[in-house]
Amino acid sequence: MIRAAILLCVLGFVVASPPLVKSREEIQAFRSYLEGTKSSGNVAKFLVRNNVSPRANIEENSGKFQGDIVLDDTLIEEMVLNYATGRNAYIWPDTKWPENTVVYQFGEGEFGPLQQAAILEGIEAIENNTCVKFRYRNPEDTVFVNLTGSPDGCYAHVGYWEPRGVHTMNLARNYPGVGCFRHPTIVHEFMHILGFLHMHATYNRDEYVQIVEENIISGTEHNFYIYDQELVSNLGIEYDYISCLHYSAYAFSANGEKTIVALKEHEGVMGQREFVTDKDWLRINRHYNCPGAWD
Repeated sequence: MIRAAILLCVLGFVVASPPLVKSREEIQAFRSYLEGTKSSGNVAKFLVRNNVSPRANIEENSGKFQGDIVLDDTLIEEMVLNYATGRNAYIWPDTKWPENTVVYQFGEGEFGPLQQAAILEGIEAIENNTCVKFRYRNPEDTVFVNLTGSPDGCYAHVGYWEPRGVHTMNLARNYPGVGCFRHPTIVHEFMHILGFLHMHATYNRDEYVQIVEENIISGTEHNFYIYDQELVSNLGIEYDYISCLHYSAYAFSANGEKTIVALKEHEGVMGQREFVTDKDWLRINRHYNCPGAWD
């Protein structure tokens, strides 16, 4: 009943706004999909997704929006409304951390010394390559990133949002260099925290890749939506096939075939997780207006 009431409220609001372009069934299915991404701790489903798409990056199989993006209730309501009226211009809050500084803490008992060291290595890499800094949470800090190690995947909130308070970043516990503890995957999740969405979702991606819809797992098509220029900026940087924020070519594949095909020649493996690219670092530097980033 509650879901039905919320849906009717959304539909009622839209009547006074832009006209609906989606059916009630489509809107409800989209809402159910988004709400389903809020569940956590389901290790069995995470393992099933990894078995179905073994060639995808592990964060793509983590069961959140676009694989590894944690959604707030407020954002879900906005996304449903935009979907109902045919817009992909999802609204994210201001994404920059104040004073270019991320406040974080390790959840109590979540990680061992080797895992903490691997996370700190990711933090150190960001600090060494950008002007972004990190500091450990003080007791009076109410807005911070809580680092957890639930075994259901790798995922994070996008950007800073003061009303959110505790920001989530989860890395399923593993040996350093394996699964969620690959160095570029750790940086990938921190880049979400810093305010970045996935490379394949940028507004001009169709100039660079083709999405092969017939190979996508039914019900996961939303993961390939494009954001428009109202939401994302490429910051004057060329599309990067090998960015640590790019999906793999087999993301959400139903049959082991490619879901993303490059339209231009490029060096390296699409969506690789072996290293962080120079363009990844430049994106952070330009987003946070670091000295020299726009020279």
